[in-house]
Amino acid sequence: MKVAIFRKEHFNSAHRLFNPTWSDEKNEAIFGKCNNPNYHGHNYELIVQLKGEIDPSTGYVYDMKLLSDLIKEHVLNKFDHKNLNLDTVEFRELNPSAENISVVIWTILREKIDRKYELIVRLYETERNYVEYDGN
Repeated sequence: MKVAIFRKEHFNSAHRLFNPTWSDEKNEAIFGKCNNPNYHGHNYELIVQLKGEIDPSTGYVYDMKLLSDLIKEHVLNKFDHKNLNLDTVEFRELNPSAENISVVIWTILREKIDRKYELIVRLYETERNYVEYDGN
């Protein structure tokens, strides 16, 4: 019997979507306002899902406090109130689209969480736009 648990967090970051191999005109055409040379920001909502068996001794799938601490230490402390393009190693050479941000967060957490748990990262860039990554 597998059960899914979810932890929701929030962080604010600035970024610019830009491909340095393209002309300014092509970047503008593809990325629009997200290509602003002075960057722009988002109030991201992050939902981390773990799925696994319930531990009969605790009644937990995974300790939510531990999950919260992992997210804060390894994700929020890296990305909250940062310019993703300028302030982070992860996005120096990687366009910080919502898709890429979700994959980076998944990769960071996957290294910290036992593989017996299925891990899914859902990242809301706006109320209506979100991405989800499960490692596949």
